[in-house]
Amino acid sequence: MLVMTETVQDYLKAIWMLDRSSDGNVTTSALAERLGVTAASATAMIKRLASVGLVRHEPYHGVSLTEAGTKAALEVIRHHRLLELYLMQALGLSWDEVHAEAERLEHHLSEALEERIDAALGHPTHDPHGDPIPTAALELADEDDRPLSELEHGAAAVIRRVPDGDPGLLRYLAELGFVPDERVVMLATAPFDGPLTIEVAGERHAISRELAARIRIGECA
Repeated sequence: MLVMTETVQDYLKAIWMLDRSSDGNVTTSALAERLGVTAASATAMIKRLASVGLVRHEPYHGVSLTEAGTKAALEVIRHHRLLELYLMQALGLSWDEVHAEAERLEHHLSEALEERIDAALGHPTHDPHGDPIPTAALELADEDDRPLSELEHGAAAVIRRVPDGDPGLLRYLAELGFVPDERVVMLATAPFDGPLTIEVAGERHAISRELAARIRIGECA
């Protein structure tokens, strides 16, 4: 029986995150890069996870989570996102600080404390960066969103999610007003992969297409 250590949880969460952003199974090289380990270490762990039914692994075809592996990954993600919101709302940390702190705490949150935090926050559905929080039953609704880079010229949308792993980027997005639930309008798209000019909070800003592709939007209410 494999003990659900922090390392095991990190692997399952990383596979889940990579799977959400890819079109197929997660490759060993992508997993190793995300976790900062060697390909050999990643391969060894994948074999251990497969031996206890947490992942499916076919050599040269990548790795995917089983139902049990998905539940285990979503449990950690639920802890992480609840902690982010609690640290921001209850303790006053800024949205660029909570990710790193939640990374450290997510492995040590008891089920009883998770329930108390969830109730104290009013059973929230999203974390400070707009990512959906899995329910207590570890269910996660599909998000109907798309990249900001795909917004048509002259069209309006609402920001749903922003990338949360880079504190500097989060501070920059906050300065520009690119935060969840803020309305945006695509004003101009420069040719040859040039910048996009977007109106947000009454201000015009030019941002790169690469950054716009990492910001998720939804339809205006």
